[in-house]
Amino acid sequence: MSKKTLLVTGGAGFIGSAVVRQLINHSDYHVVNIDKLTYAGNLESLKEISHDPRYTFEQVDICDKEQISRIFACYQPVGVLHLAAESHVDRSIVGPGEFIQTNIVGTFNLLDCAREYYSKLTDKSQFKFVHISTDEVFGSLGDTGYFVETTPYDPRSPYSASKASSDLLVKAWFHTYDFPVVITNCTNNYGPYHFPEKLIPLVINNALQGKDLPIYGKGDNIRDWLYVDDHAKGIILAFEKGLLGESYCIGGHNERTNLQVVEGICQILDELSPRSDAKSYLEQITYVTDRAGHDFRYAMDPTKIQNELGWQPEENFATGIKKTVQWYLDNQEWVQHILSGEYQNWIAQNYTERN
Repeated sequence: MSKKTLLVTGGAGFIGSAVVRQLINHSDYHVVNIDKLTYAGNLESLKEISHDPRYTFEQVDICDKEQISRIFACYQPVGVLHLAAESHVDRSIVGPGEFIQTNIVGTFNLLDCAREYYSKLTDKSQFKFVHISTDEVFGSLGDTGYFVETTPYDPRSPYSASKASSDLLVKAWFHTYDFPVVITNCTNNYGPYHFPEKLIPLVINNALQGKDLPIYGKGDNIRDWLYVDDHAKGIILAFEKGLLGESYCIGGHNERTNLQVVEGICQILDELSPRSDAKSYLEQITYVTDRAGHDFRYAMDPTKIQNELGWQPEENFATGIKKTVQWYLDNQEWVQHILSGEYQNWIAQNYTERN
């Protein structure tokens, strides 16, 4: 295949699909999407580009070394954007095993196959392995301060521990084997095609269905929110311009408490899709027992990627959240297609049983 081929792992997930759409719509790369299609992998999120001649899908588990080696040999990529991961903190608390397997063992396997492929390249100058990670590896902040690239790792959940482990593997492959890597760590993402167990799509869908809007604890935990397309552009920029061995923090300076996020969604829905009884969606807000080890605050300082790579987010939270709510209102068919029995059982287990 073309020397401009990129492998994107986890390309049927929320952030991964945004990266794939961005690459197909706004670049000339060929894209090979490698996705196991676990519960959150959804090819409907790629419907608009699925027939593009520059797009190929491979349903493969990154833990399957034989298949991953075959893909490298077949497609001869110039780079890897590694997003495949188990990523929901609550799921990691009740079942950490899958997180260890995918996020640590899978990343090791991918690195091992990629290094073997890289070692045989005649021209090694173009190849780069970009590992996409999270702000959660840094632990929790107090009322002030920001995570930066040099912040010591301090993961607090099985999910963040597994991602921290994978980050350290990637760093080790650079220092030990001189393998060309870049790492990005990003804040909470939101936007279209978000699997509806996460806070923002869960609130939108529950509100429209007249259900309770569950908020952990007092709703005072703070997250820094970034529109998913802005993150996707940052990832691609890190591949194209990022310096080898470097990490880049990607954040939007859009800090909101969970309660502020939910209230904001309710107010937008009151405007765009009023309740039939003319009451506010705010009346559906309820509070459930906080989750174990719930980090208080995350916030990123994106100065490095802004100054060195020229990245700037296009959306602030006010514009991005309104776009997101409108997208869900306009795409209820997509939502209904993924409200499977497995999803429903998870929501019941994680929220209803907390009351």
